[in-house]
Amino acid sequence: MNPDTAQTVPVTEETGNVRELITGARFVLFDFDGPICRLFAGLSAEDVAKDLVSWLERQGLRELLTKREREHPDPHVVLHAVNKRHPRSDLVDELEELLTQQELKAVDSAYPTPYADPLIRTWSAVGVRLAVATNNSARTVADYLQGRDLIDCFAPHVYGRTNDLELLKPNPHCLNRALRAMGAAPADALMIGDTPTDFEAARQAGIPFLGYAGKPSKETLLRRAGAEAVVDSFEPLLDFVRRP
Repeated sequence: MNPDTAQTVPVTEETGNVRELITGARFVLFDFDGPICRLFAGLSAEDVAKDLVSWLERQGLRELLTKREREHPDPHVVLHAVNKRHPRSDLVDELEELLTQQELKAVDSAYPTPYADPLIRTWSAVGVRLAVATNNSARTVADYLQGRDLIDCFAPHVYGRTNDLELLKPNPHCLNRALRAMGAAPADALMIGDTPTDFEAARQAGIPFLGYAGKPSKETLLRRAGAEAVVDSFEPLLDFVRRP
């Protein structure tokens, strides 16, 4: 068999699967950081994580984190670690607010995901109802969407981090909130995310999933988690929405 021919078959099949996901969705739920924008494009997520660790150290709580947690580049790892040891505490509330303030600061330098803005506007224009379901603060999401004149495409359906961190994805809580608020059946919806936790939350909620992989390492993680449909650009999605 010609190896070039062998490679084109799964690509063609996946293109068909993606088209079916897009054209069959009456409700679309977006993760925020990744599918809609690179929130920390100008303010490194690793630096934010370090700021959270430094704040804990100033409180005399350095030993609350393991060495791996202190050095992890994801601020949510720090937040999860503290919540695991002091669930629903004032300490967690303060740390979560500190993270929210850092996210709000990052909005000014956030970089829109290519083709995300026109995709969102086109989907909204053709009557598909949109929501954001994210582990970021809803205040951060709303601030970003306001700045891009996209808030009307989503409002009031922005569901973000609460002070109960056990409800963060992969828990499907924010996805289920969106479904209930919009009166949507899971089978009529589509979740677009860029992490295994997005995939797992969608799986638990019974929502079809489309992975967005802005870089090859993201695709590898999504495939390993079980995602069958993954794209590295929203350009073909925009074409599908414009010409179903």
